[in-house]
Amino acid sequence: MSYITSKNQYLMVAGNQIAYRELGKGKSEFPLVMLVHLAATLDNWDPKLLDLLAEKQHVIVLDLPGVGASQGKVAPSIPEMAEQTIAIVQELGYKRINLLGLSMGGMIAQEIVRTNNSLVNRLILAGTGPRGGKEMDKVTGKTFRYMLKAGLQGVDPKRYIFYNHDEEGGVEAERVLSRMVTRKTEAQDKKMAVTGFLTQLRAIKRWGKAAQDDLSYIGQPTLIVNGDKDMQVPTENSYDMHQKIANSQLIIYPKAGHGSIFQYADEFSKALSDFLEE
Repeated sequence: MSYITSKNQYLMVAGNQIAYRELGKGKSEFPLVMLVHLAATLDNWDPKLLDLLAEKQHVIVLDLPGVGASQGKVAPSIPEMAEQTIAIVQELGYKRINLLGLSMGGMIAQEIVRTNNSLVNRLILAGTGPRGGKEMDKVTGKTFRYMLKAGLQGVDPKRYIFYNHDEEGGVEAERVLSRMVTRKTEAQDKKMAVTGFLTQLRAIKRWGKAAQDDLSYIGQPTLIVNGDKDMQVPTENSYDMHQKIANSQLIIYPKAGHGSIFQYADEFSKALSDFLEE
């Protein structure tokens, strides 16, 4: 089954129905749990990337409480989102996972490792930064600015949040975003609620304004990935995390921004598979 045709599955966690999807079940020793970015639901994952990853990995993506088709409320802080994720993973029956976090998902992933270190076998941090990192507290302002720019031009906000603002960035954005809109109505997730989106923004701002993190608690093999010009979460944060996390590898893709793992789906899926199979 392709990700673009996969439908939501559900389980009950702490009295709330939680939506998730999975591909490639049984293909890897540990499932690869993937946490998505700000304002995103299950429909915002690039189907090409997930299909490539599922060739060798058991992939699980999920909506946290209050997101998409998941019941409940969006947690008011990144650490609380991490606790929600841990509860979902445990309810799914897993004691050990590989964990990928994209943007806000990468912030949550860091807090999961802090809260329950033994849960995470290998860690992948994409288009993200550390607590208190460079301009992490400015994500809110940038998001509204790029949303306004996109609105004035009648395009998806991800055009400017995830891709370079030049002509080449526009071509790359169209290539990826056109893959996401092919999902049929019956297989679509629920839209992100505005109230939940605003709660996420406040949580990111608090996390970004908190004390700088030395990341010394991360001992897992860690793969850090970004584009060379991430304007949403500055690429400098990726270099900073690589320096702070002893057992880490760094990939910086050229002529790419916040959405580098989608723009370079073929290259990234191979690099990730190699990393997980080391």
